[in-house]
Amino acid sequence: MVLAVLCGCGALPPLDGRVESRAFADTAATRLGRATELAAQGHGGLTGVLALAEGREAFATRMLLAEAAERSLDVQYYIWHADLTGKFLLEALRQAADRGVRVRLLLDDNSTQGLDPILAALDSHPNIEVRLFNPFLQRDWRWLGYLTDFGRLNRRMHNKSFTVDNQVTVVGGRNIGDEYFDAGQEVSFVDLDVLAVGAVVPQVSADFDRYWASASAYPVASLLPAADPRALDRLAHAAAQLRSDPAARPYITALGRSAFVRRLIAGELALEWTGVRLVSDDPAKGLGTAKAHSLLPQRLAEVLGRPDQELLLVSPYFVPSASGTDALTDLSKRGVAVSVLTNSLAATDVPAVHAGYAKRRRALLEGGVKLFELKPDRGEAARSRRSDRGLAGSSGASLHAKTFAVDRRRAFVGSFNLDPRSAALNTESGLVIESPTLAANIADAFEHHLAGQSYALRLDGEGDIEWQEQISPSAPPRLHHTEPQASIWKRAMVKLLSWLPIEWLL
Repeated sequence: MVLAVLCGCGALPPLDGRVESRAFADTAATRLGRATELAAQGHGGLTGVLALAEGREAFATRMLLAEAAERSLDVQYYIWHADLTGKFLLEALRQAADRGVRVRLLLDDNSTQGLDPILAALDSHPNIEVRLFNPFLQRDWRWLGYLTDFGRLNRRMHNKSFTVDNQVTVVGGRNIGDEYFDAGQEVSFVDLDVLAVGAVVPQVSADFDRYWASASAYPVASLLPAADPRALDRLAHAAAQLRSDPAARPYITALGRSAFVRRLIAGELALEWTGVRLVSDDPAKGLGTAKAHSLLPQRLAEVLGRPDQELLLVSPYFVPSASGTDALTDLSKRGVAVSVLTNSLAATDVPAVHAGYAKRRRALLEGGVKLFELKPDRGEAARSRRSDRGLAGSSGASLHAKTFAVDRRRAFVGSFNLDPRSAALNTESGLVIESPTLAANIADAFEHHLAGQSYALRLDGEGDIEWQEQISPSAPPRLHHTEPQASIWKRAMVKLLSWLPIEWLL
């Protein structure tokens, strides 16, 4: 306890000397500015969007956008790993800064352990500033901070955006790390981003500005020791060596093959032009001081509207709570077809969250809600035939996309999970897109691709849950009466956790 007091107590540095900055408004003369102006002709007030479902394409798009930057890069993420793809993208930010591009990097501090030397090195560049959201004072033994400052540190910034020259942005569910970009590891996250140009981009930039200037965003220079003067050179050398790593070859290939950014600059990229709105939490939520009307769940419900015919929900961490369960079953009783895709226990990377969902399954099924749980499919044969299938997933997959479709007319793509943590604790953001095309693609995934990639849940004659697995279109489904591919110990742990009063944390 003495150690906890000594290491966990302390005061955050003052923000009085923090240098403020805003997104550049005069970027129309950049390459991306000229390209987006040309593409937007005849689409005044609308946004051009393109879905990024394939992992390596999503990585290449970010890399190539960073290479195309001329004025600014505003980058905001919950997780940034110091792995292959994470280091490549950090090096892309450094190279952009060397060209004179202003780089602002805002990271949640919950997952930056081990990154401090790299972040300090980047921050030492005259054109790069790094800030951490709700930072830990104790950098090595971070858990000590929870003993004395749990109320603040339990609130995290879950937003994700990558905005270039205030002209092009990528918003969605992906963090930065190999598992989000299908880097060939055993398990990859099934995820979804949207590339957007046009009317919504200044909204994303303005939202970044308010998070950058929020009372939770601390310059790393006030938190970390100064970097060694040679640190930037060592980062550049390490990044150069990465390119000779055999594991990097698929990504080098993806950079050569990706045509989205080149076609965008050439004015040849086919975009869907439509109405798009950004919905985002007030960053004051990070300190627990945001007003209820400024929170994303209320704003999202207002923008998406009340479904009349169909509601499709994709959420990796689905914890509907008692009130959410009532709301979904009420929609079903009103004649709205409600379907949910989430992770199975075997596929989830957070079993504790599964506990909050599992205890609501029976009530949801009894209320007419259709439930699908993504299969992990980790076998050797499955890995040898890995192929990305968008929302339907890939072999060795764990769902991470967060998207909703309403009446096949509009869709949401962003960071918001259907769980209490996203609703009440973490800050979230995303785009509401008036897109029958995107909404139809989500519906197509439910109707045609999920049968072989997920378990369909139903109640048997005794009222117990069973998992229906479609092995092949011509064979009858296989029925499971316990959580498939999950050990008895894992099932017992989830059952125990479901009895604990922790739902508000999930």
